[in-house]
Amino acid sequence: MADLSQTSCDWDHSIGPPKTPKDPEYIKPAHDLGLLILGWDLKWSFKMSKAKSAAPPGFSLNINDPQIQEAAIRIQASYRGHRSRKELREKGPPRILQDLRDVVLMEGSAAKLECRVSAFPDPFIVWSKNGKELQDGPKYRYVFEDPDVVALVVRDGLLDDLGRYTVTVKNPFGETSGSASILVSKGPGNAAARKGATVVLKAEISGEPPPDVAWLKDGDDIDEDDRVFYDVGDANTILTIKNARVSDAGRYEVFVENNLGTDQSFARVDVH
Repeated sequence: MADLSQTSCDWDHSIGPPKTPKDPEYIKPAHDLGLLILGWDLKWSFKMSKAKSAAPPGFSLNINDPQIQEAAIRIQASYRGHRSRKELREKGPPRILQDLRDVVLMEGSAAKLECRVSAFPDPFIVWSKNGKELQDGPKYRYVFEDPDVVALVVRDGLLDDLGRYTVTVKNPFGETSGSASILVSKGPGNAAARKGATVVLKAEISGEPPPDVAWLKDGDDIDEDDRVFYDVGDANTILTIKNARVSDAGRYEVFVENNLGTDQSFARVDVH
C-alpha cells in the first residue's frame, strides 16, 4: 500500500444508480459498508495528491483499505445523526389546524364533525360527548380521512344527540383538543290524508352560510306547480300538497346543503 503520511485527500460525492464491477472506476468493497441511502448507492471519488505535487502516474485508492472503510463509516454516522436531529425537530405535541364546527342534525339522519390535525408520531384519537367517552360502533363511527382529517359520524339522529362533542388528540409529546356542538332539528313527520285533502310537511332548518333546500319524492326532485310547492324561510321549510291524490303517496325527503356539508330527513305520506 502506498505511503499516505504526506498525502492529502479531497473528495466529492454524488448520489446515483449503483455502478457495476465492469466500470473501471468502481472497486467492489470486501463487505457492505451500509452506504445504501433511500435506494441509491453512495459513490465516492477520491483525488489523491502528494503535498504540493501531483499524484504519481497510475496511483489508485482501494476502498477495501480499513482506514478508508472507517472514514466511510464515520461519514455515514454523521448523516444518520443529521437525519435523527431533523426528525426530532419535526416531532412534538399534536396541533389542530382546522377547528371543529357546530352542525345541525335532523332527527333520523346523520351528522358529521370533522377537523384537521397535525401530529408526529401518529396520534391516538378519542371522541367524547359532554365529557363522556364515545365508543366506535354502530351509533358513533370514528373516521380517518386523508393524512390529517379526523371525523366523528353520529348516526340515526335523536333529540338525545344534542350536546357538546370534543375530540382529544394525543401522542407521546402531549395532547390537544377541540369542541363543537350538535344541534338537533326536527324533520318532517309522517302524514296520512284522504283524497282531496291538503298535506303539509314542515322541517326545521339552520346553517351558516344559509343552506340551499330541495324536496324530493321517492328520490326524484319535486317539480313545483300550483298544487305541489314548497316555501323556504329563515328557520324552516314547508312542503304543501293540495287536493291530495293516491299518486302523491310515497317517501318524501328534505335535503339541505351549503359549502360545509349536507343533511337530509325523510317522511312517509299515505293517501287513502
